[in-house]
Amino acid sequence: MSENNNLEGKYCPSLTRYQRRKASVVHIGKVPMGGDFPIRVQSMTTVDTMDTQAVVEETIRMVDAGCEYVRITAPSKKEAENLANIKAELLKRGYDVPLVADIHFTPNAAEVAARIIEKVRINPGNYADKKRFEQIEYTDEEYQAELDRIRARFAPLVEICKAHGTAMRIGTNHGSLSDRIMSRYGDTPLGMVESALEFLRICEDLDYHEVVLSMKASNTRIMVQAYRMLVERMEQEGMRPYPLHLGVTEAGDGEDGRIKSAVGIGTLLEDGIGDTVRVSLTEAPEAEAPVAKKLIDRYVGRAEHAEIPALKQSPVNPYTYERRKTQEVSVFGGAQVPRVIADISALTARGEVQYKDLKVIGHHYLPELDKWKMGDLGADMVYVGKHPLPFMLPNGLKALVDASLWQQQEADEHQYPVFTAQEWLATARQHEALNFIRLSMADWSEALKASLKDYPVVFLLETENDHAMVATRRLIFQLMMENVNVPVVAWKRYAELEEEDFQVHASTDVGGLLIDGLGDGVMLSPKFVDQDADAMMTRVKMYNQVSFGILQAARTRMTKTEYISCPSCGRTLFDLQETTAMIRQRTDHLKGVKIGIMGCIVNGPGEMADADYGYVGSGVGKITLYRGQEVVKRNVPSENAVNELIEIIKEDDNWFDPQS
Repeated sequence: MSENNNLEGKYCPSLTRYQRRKASVVHIGKVPMGGDFPIRVQSMTTVDTMDTQAVVEETIRMVDAGCEYVRITAPSKKEAENLANIKAELLKRGYDVPLVADIHFTPNAAEVAARIIEKVRINPGNYADKKRFEQIEYTDEEYQAELDRIRARFAPLVEICKAHGTAMRIGTNHGSLSDRIMSRYGDTPLGMVESALEFLRICEDLDYHEVVLSMKASNTRIMVQAYRMLVERMEQEGMRPYPLHLGVTEAGDGEDGRIKSAVGIGTLLEDGIGDTVRVSLTEAPEAEAPVAKKLIDRYVGRAEHAEIPALKQSPVNPYTYERRKTQEVSVFGGAQVPRVIADISALTARGEVQYKDLKVIGHHYLPELDKWKMGDLGADMVYVGKHPLPFMLPNGLKALVDASLWQQQEADEHQYPVFTAQEWLATARQHEALNFIRLSMADWSEALKASLKDYPVVFLLETENDHAMVATRRLIFQLMMENVNVPVVAWKRYAELEEEDFQVHASTDVGGLLIDGLGDGVMLSPKFVDQDADAMMTRVKMYNQVSFGILQAARTRMTKTEYISCPSCGRTLFDLQETTAMIRQRTDHLKGVKIGIMGCIVNGPGEMADADYGYVGSGVGKITLYRGQEVVKRNVPSENAVNELIEIIKEDDNWFDPQS
């Protein structure tokens, strides 16, 4: 067992029963947060804060889309002062939505804003510090002197907030930790937590408690670990259980942005953590609230889920990543990357599958050459159910078939059987290379455990519990506690859902396992067969794409270019949506490369901490290019910047031309 694994009452209320963490109540205008109040939805404006009418119009669209708080950047005193005009115009238009001033580097702007609007957000990494990426050795006395300096800078804002009934978010960002924190704690979840606690301790000393906290990162693992650690540290120090604002920074756009957000945010919501959600997409801000609402709405009534066997001790450390150790069986487990099994049984059941149809799972037949080509999202295996394919599979692709069919056939090295637990216990014939057993918590028994012996087995874990991720995790924990090192594939079936709902649901159900190193593969399946063949093909394609997207978002298998792009705000120096689309068009064939696209220096080298390359606005029409966190070229004219970025990638031998 790992340290810090007796988790009841620490990072989450329960490991097996859905129970929302009971946070203290923070009053934000007329929309309180925490306690028994609903999980709130929020977003951020993207236009220039000095353009009052544009901000008001955008805010109205956001509120109409479901936003309950609206954040507006205030990079200097003049923008902070203009919040009064924005608020007055909104009230005139009948919108009494609480406003939040977003502050970086400028305490004087925060102090102005705190007198005008309902909440200020400060970043402890840059509120009282300038980041120079320096490693500094501190004695304990020198470090305390730094804390005294921070208190002197920060205390005036706290007193203003107390006097005006203004709430505050202490919002740590993984990429903008101060040099002081980095020097003592490193680039770690612990550093993120300490960065916030230094400011929170000052608030408590000054008897100020209208505080919300966040631990945002573009790396979903780090983000989840930091929030968990923050909850435990607040309890260890006897603090109030302050509300938590959940978000994944720079998640990107489209499908990738939704999947990445759901993996990070959903993992925490599953354990009852979180009081407000902001989904950061490089899209129009009104597109964010509906996604956040879909995440939150899954937990309405969740407490009524079927009972899961209780557990008070976890076999994994929730504050670090370590993949579950399993034996290697064929291409599953051990040091193998997690695999994707595409369920095409709904297609084979129709009896209409042809060579060309496998393109929906990334395997393309080229009839003029009579050859096959596999794309980056080519499924590793296919599940065909009770209906075999009428042709040989390409590219080393293997098929999973139901054991009832497999038992009737001659031995075939291209097909592997899928047994129910009952079928496995009753069978006299197994595949010599690979067998799959469908397993739920109810199926697990001493008889099944004893029957495994040295057979090459992979478990397909399934559950009908509404609390799906937690139910599946509980089963994996059971295997770990009994030292059963069989690889596992998370198999989740879904009723008919709209595309965005499916992305959110699947990313939460499976991503929450992968974040903790629990899983050697994923199979997403429809519970139905669509009467329209083309519609079914589209759905199978979507399920396959989302499977790979979840693995990438959880940092377990990189199969495509990753874009770490901020969602735009009033500080942005270029059109982020247009620029992201342009860079994606030129670079999205670079498998596994991470490119940060940041609208300004605030969201620059720090916020793209995980990126291999960076494209950052440094002035109107000017771009600074990075390799990691190192500046390579400054003030490149924007019309040349993408070409210059590609040249840097080429210098590192990470470039190849896209295939036609």
